[in-house]
Amino acid sequence: MPKPISGILTPNITPVDRDGRVDEDTLRRYVDWLIEKGVDGLYPNGSTGEFIRFTAEERRRIVEVVVDQTDGRVPVLAGAAEANSKETIAACEAYGAMGVRAVAIVAPFYYRLSDQGVYAYFREIADAVSVDVTLYNIPQFASPISVETVVRLASECPRVVGIKDSSGDLPNMMRMISQIRPLREDFCFLTGWDAALVPMLVAGANGGTNATSGVVPELTRAIHRSVVAGDIEQAMKLQYQLLPLFDAMLSIGEFPEGFRAGARSRGWDLGPGRVPISERQRDAIAAAQLQIDDLLNEFVDAPTPGVSNLVIEKIVHQVMSQLKTH
Repeated sequence: MPKPISGILTPNITPVDRDGRVDEDTLRRYVDWLIEKGVDGLYPNGSTGEFIRFTAEERRRIVEVVVDQTDGRVPVLAGAAEANSKETIAACEAYGAMGVRAVAIVAPFYYRLSDQGVYAYFREIADAVSVDVTLYNIPQFASPISVETVVRLASECPRVVGIKDSSGDLPNMMRMISQIRPLREDFCFLTGWDAALVPMLVAGANGGTNATSGVVPELTRAIHRSVVAGDIEQAMKLQYQLLPLFDAMLSIGEFPEGFRAGARSRGWDLGPGRVPISERQRDAIAAAQLQIDDLLNEFVDAPTPGVSNLVIEKIVHQVMSQLKTH
């Protein structure tokens, strides 16, 4: 029986150049940087990667580039959601052939389906594909996947090997773990809600797919490792460092522009994304950039004004030093 997917998998931002095309060179360098900083896996074509704003051909190329650049160093969990089940199955098979560890599939969006409809959708896919599937529950944007549906799919479909839950609903995560884990040791539970990373891990989640890990991968890794080591007090200290950063990056209405701003604080210009931005929104993004820098300045002594990348590196050094002393 394969081990469940675990650790922090980064739903990486998709770099875009000035002409609006996928910037493959920057994507490759960004992948290397994330791996060097200690992420446990990569998750292209997730919500943070703005998968819905790219064509099907572009989505496949994005996964191809990430798999090639990763070169087996960490597993790849590829977002495979398309407009309907047939297209999704085709994407799953294509990504499986590229060598991904598994695919992640969001429940049908735009048209809200009943529990039975969600079950039928995933069952058709799971019965047809030759790659492992993780369910992606994000009720803010798509049909919700109920606990009962997850339990049913886990019980009936060997190819369904986990769930990424971005609802932030801790009791539901606990209900899933308590009902599924006795049946499926290989089933993984991943949280996509950064504000509750420590509580989810303490409750038994295997890891997270967290947008903040694309900005401060060292910090999210340190949180995960602290929980694994049983140092919950230290993990909560780190969680309270992560929380205001997450809130600030999430505060900009045009997701994931705040996380692109966070990446710029680390020295990564990943482009403007593919959604038009008004002048007022540009001002809001600029204000959020300053807020992110200010929040980071609070975590270090004698911060150097205007050097946000160095400030973050100091935070990371502080975090890692704390871990070594516990």
